[in-house]
Amino acid sequence: MKRSIKSLIFLPVLALLASSVMAQNPAVEDAAMQALRARLTTSLVEASRNQIQILSLQPTAMADMVQVELNTGEILYTNKTGEFLFAGDMFQSGPNGLTNLSSQVRQVRVAEKIAAVPQEEMIIFKPRETRATITVFTDVDCQYCRALHRDMDKLLDLGIEVHYLAYPRGGQQATSYNKMISVWCSDDRQKSLTQAKHGQNLPERDCENPVLEHYALGNQIGISGTPALVLADGRVIPGYMDSDRLAALLLDQ
Repeated sequence: MKRSIKSLIFLPVLALLASSVMAQNPAVEDAAMQALRARLTTSLVEASRNQIQILSLQPTAMADMVQVELNTGEILYTNKTGEFLFAGDMFQSGPNGLTNLSSQVRQVRVAEKIAAVPQEEMIIFKPRETRATITVFTDVDCQYCRALHRDMDKLLDLGIEVHYLAYPRGGQQATSYNKMISVWCSDDRQKSLTQAKHGQNLPERDCENPVLEHYALGNQIGISGTPALVLADGRVIPGYMDSDRLAALLLDQ
């Protein structure tokens, strides 16, 4: 299991950051940024046993502050020498209040990860005319997942396309784990998913399936319960939202 940076926070002297992965644009790093990368790489690789890696180092709107994006999904901040490290969100104040700069970066990464999932791995309910799309991490035994699924006809009438990913709460230990494999391995996934969410027993099936991969993806982007709704821009809405509120959020923008 990958360590969170927070689990390393009390390790001695700068055992908090780094990576063997190059920045997204290492060729344009100046000498100061290269020195920062070298210092951070030396410390974190040893502290995390190569499990934590840096995806990018980017200057921020705050003078002399650098954003460090990790493969764990965490975003950290350091000064340009790497002497100090800050864990937490960065906000920028303006005439309209506070803007969470860290959240904006996370949203982009979530959207990228969801877009990388092949649609043939999903269970998709498509309206006649799509006006908006949501991706839903679901568990067939989850009460509120079932409530959301009962809204399916209305969601489709509103033009909301629903892409389901599997998230058996508890992973392989979940009571729903084998049920979800049976759903994903059925000849008619839509029908089997609906039957499972109605509490019907399905014939046990097994095949090569993406259930654990979906579960791991959900954990990677911070999903901890179901249903979890991911909007097209990468925002994550935890929990059930009724169709009227969801339509207002998706369509009235």
